Amino acid sequence: MKGDYLYCPNCGLKLELEEVKDEGLIPYCKNCNEYYFPHFNVAISMIVRFKEEVLFIKQYGKDFYILVAGYLKRGESAEEAAIRELKEETNLDVSSLKILKTKYFSKTNTLMINILVDVTNKDVKLNYEVDGYKWFNYIDGLNNIKEGSLAKEFYLNFYDNYR
Repeated sequence: MKGDYLYCPNCGLKLELEEVKDEGLIPYCKNCNEYYFPHFNVAISMIVRFKEEVLFIKQYGKDFYILVAGYLKRGESAEEAAIRELKEETNLDVSSLKILKTKYFSKTNTLMINILVDVTNKDVKLNYEVDGYKWFNYIDGLNNIKEGSLAKEFYLNFYDNYR
């Protein structure tokens, strides 16, 4: 599985799986007497809102809308990453934010943290990472975000519980 150690990062010995109460089988180094719990990426995904509109973006040459997202940097909180990523990709400023939902996304071995981000205005200035954007009212947002995506799942959670 992605994120699991096969060898001890300290001494290089091949790790063995050992049962840990309430945790299951965990890689263990007999030489260092250390357990190595699985590692995974952490990223944020944002419902960007101005009044009663939401911002969706297009990226990587794809022809569908998704949420603004990005990976956390070492030592950064989810809230700090949201502010930084939004500023980098859209030049928008955050007025408030709230964590809505988390979900592990196995395809990229990533814990996704979905955040509702209210912004101070709609004056988007895209950087090189984003191909396009559009503001949608809440209902149009339902029909314009990529079907079957984690972005759609997060948007539906927002639509049903937080708008």
